[in-house]
Amino acid sequence: MNRRDEMLKLLDPAYEPASVPAAFFLHFDPAYHRGRAAVDKHLEFFRFTGMDFVKIQFEHHMPAADIRRPEDWAKLPRFGSDFWEEPLAVVKGVVEAARKEALVVLTLYSPFMFATQIAEPATVGRHMEENPEAFKQGIEIITEGLSGFVKDCIGLGLDGFYSSTQGGESGRLSKAGTFDECVKPYDLRILEEIDRSCAFNILHVCDYHLPYADLSPFVAYPGHVVNTSLKLTGRELDAKEVAKMFGRPFMGGLERKGVIARGTPEAIRSAVREAIESAPARFILGADCTVPPDTPWENLRIAIQAAHDYRR
Repeated sequence: MNRRDEMLKLLDPAYEPASVPAAFFLHFDPAYHRGRAAVDKHLEFFRFTGMDFVKIQFEHHMPAADIRRPEDWAKLPRFGSDFWEEPLAVVKGVVEAARKEALVVLTLYSPFMFATQIAEPATVGRHMEENPEAFKQGIEIITEGLSGFVKDCIGLGLDGFYSSTQGGESGRLSKAGTFDECVKPYDLRILEEIDRSCAFNILHVCDYHLPYADLSPFVAYPGHVVNTSLKLTGRELDAKEVAKMFGRPFMGGLERKGVIARGTPEAIRSAVREAIESAPARFILGADCTVPPDTPWENLRIAIQAAHDYRR
């Protein structure tokens, strides 16, 4: 089987993989965020590291707006197809070049995460709690635009999405019920749409800014694979526990700023062995989030090769 077939077989609960697939991601220099340069850099990274699928980084942020009152969210512009033109061109180029070799997925930020690009995160949280009905007019506009973008990506032949979600972290919101009212419904609209149409979606519960005390609010979120940190506020999970909790393969095992970023080859190989030995059978070696941009590509190649060479 080729890499596409291997990754899709991993979703079968009865499948016992012969080796461990692996993938890591990082942000490229801004010179490689647009056009042919972005396409070529993604392909170079994929082929150099030997990872088992292609993941396109999303580098097209929503523009900041003058949001001072909750009522200002209703004034957001509509994000139509012209807004998404540049990332769609990158998706098209990478899909055309790599889809025969491997699955191609795209980072997809949640509506809430896009809202925190439009206004400061503290402002977003305050407006959600002060006047949720006013805030929801804005996140509805964001979700509609994102839904159109998702449909266009699917039309280009994208295999799935690496769907990043935030909003439920410790200390993010102070008022009970705000996450369920202002974040989760809009997450689910996008996730359910891609779940209906795509063969390989990764749910990423992102702790890049803040940790989580509890992952249970995300257990019902769609996604064929779950990727998250194993470190919660006050305790640590293991990969088997997360896979059982979510009822799907787990991706991760290594900390993004740990040995993978600065370790020696032997330290990296040792960490890979340790991660695999504590992981479930259906497992993708990776980091808990995007690794630092200055991480040596050679480190990632060493880790991926170690995963491929490992035999249980």
